[in-house]
Amino acid sequence: MVEDIYLMESDEEAIRLDVKTDPEVVCRQAMWAGAASGMRVADLGCGSGKTTKILHELVQPGGSVVGLDFSEARVDFAKKTHGKTGAHFHVRDIRDSMADLGQFDLVWVRFVLEYYRTESQDIVRNIVSLLKPGGILCLIDLDYNCLSHYGLPTRLERGMHGIMARLEQHANFYPYVGRKLYAFVYDIGFTHIDVQITPHHLIYGDLENSVEFNFTKKVEIAGKKSGYPFPEYPNGYTGFFEEFKASFKSPRRFTYTPVICCKGRKPK
Repeated sequence: MVEDIYLMESDEEAIRLDVKTDPEVVCRQAMWAGAASGMRVADLGCGSGKTTKILHELVQPGGSVVGLDFSEARVDFAKKTHGKTGAHFHVRDIRDSMADLGQFDLVWVRFVLEYYRTESQDIVRNIVSLLKPGGILCLIDLDYNCLSHYGLPTRLERGMHGIMARLEQHANFYPYVGRKLYAFVYDIGFTHIDVQITPHHLIYGDLENSVEFNFTKKVEIAGKKSGYPFPEYPNGYTGFFEEFKASFKSPRRFTYTPVICCKGRKPK
């Protein structure tokens, strides 16, 4: 049975999202998507609001950005932390109708669909009504999320794969959603479709503090919530998490995850 909850929910989630968001990367992705001055933009699943703030800066002068997230706590964080920039934030569920928000020149959906394995295609269809004719839809997500490592102990890798398998089955999570983005945009009949693939995680050598915090927090929360029994370890989850933290700090470890960006235009 799939639970209708956000997998990564925790008291520190807004902070994790804020820390891990690299403004330079977001700017490159947004410029590739076509963000330009004067645009009206919707940031769906805005999380901490940091991406919304960056998008707002990119569409000045004359542009505006609305950030939407179903979490009241994260929207409160976004308003307090990034609301003074001029971006606007609202509590909304992107699976519901958003017709009252009007239409946008660009709709941005970054690292959201992976949490909606069963509804992701329906969400994309729902988004269409938000776009003006000729408007741009940009979907960004990971593929093979948290599963590409070299240098970790064999039992630790088995544990990582076990977590992901349980999350697919019980938490509506899909670590391979990136490969679906092109088909989502193609199936709704959009034109001028383009795809870009770059590394999101590319981790080797000594860890940066922000990378260690983000990845460790992801594994901690996902491991606990997955329900995976960790048969590889005599003391279960505790043994797994302690070995992960020690192994992940090794400068010999190599980790990567591709991020796939797909954009298309709504037919006029």
